[in-house]
Amino acid sequence: MTDSNNLFTDEFWPRAGHWLEAGSTAEKTGITVVGIGAHLTSLSPTSADKTPDAIRQALYKYSTYSWAHDLDIASVLVSDAGNITDPDWEEGEARVFAKMTELRGKQDLLVGLGGDNAITYSMGKGLWADEIGKAGLITIDAHHDIREGISNGSPVRRLIAAGLQGTHIVQIGISDYANSPEYARRVKEYGITVITRAQMRNRSLEDIMAQAISIAGASGGQIHYDLDMDVCDRTVAPACPAATPGGLSADEVRELTFLATSHSSVTSMDITEIDATIDSTDERTIRLGALCVLEAAAGVASRSS
Repeated sequence: MTDSNNLFTDEFWPRAGHWLEAGSTAEKTGITVVGIGAHLTSLSPTSADKTPDAIRQALYKYSTYSWAHDLDIASVLVSDAGNITDPDWEEGEARVFAKMTELRGKQDLLVGLGGDNAITYSMGKGLWADEIGKAGLITIDAHHDIREGISNGSPVRRLIAAGLQGTHIVQIGISDYANSPEYARRVKEYGITVITRAQMRNRSLEDIMAQAISIAGASGGQIHYDLDMDVCDRTVAPACPAATPGGLSADEVRELTFLATSHSSVTSMDITEIDATIDSTDERTIRLGALCVLEAAAGVASRSS
């Protein structure tokens, strides 16, 4: 038999897409998914607004069971808050702020499906409100994202301008030849901790994430986990315009996501910079984005295991 998506059905092989589709009406869930398809201020033209629904659809390709962690994410209560309409520019960001206020505290982990990396600013500012000075940010990214102006290259600078402490920010996976001397200087001036791609070769991911959680959570505030998929090697993420050769592997990105979300202090995350319209025919980038949603769910499930 096949379902409405023309996929084979097996009662003993539940699909993750059905898990999200069914959702939960509980007052508080383990995970809430919300689409934030920002794309109009991107430094590179993108149709990343098409990506949230593409990731939702890709979830039907996977089951709900993690053998590595012996966890069935079907046990995690999930809800889908739909897509935020036109989340770009100041008017659009105001809609994101309002949605973040509505969702604040209603789940253990809020997962924003981008969209470009501009949503890191609108999610963080909207969720942290008056507590931004205590909040922390962990970015998995090839770039510093502290450019001038309003774009997908400026969310970290904008959060700092809004009150986020640079000493509460950790940037993992920063690449060579992807940033400038001036912005590197500013990162040091802000007190941001940088763990480069080169430094990662000689450290375990567990050690790296433990350090990041310690720094980002130093003041006891909530931590946002920003997963910019252009941190991946270009062969892994062809749908990320700014991905470069030598980036992280799919396995590394998935493991970092599980490690981050297994901490209760990580209360929100985003998955950004995928343009679903330029993915390879095997949809490898979109499918990796979907797997990161599942790794996040497994991370939440592990908190009580």
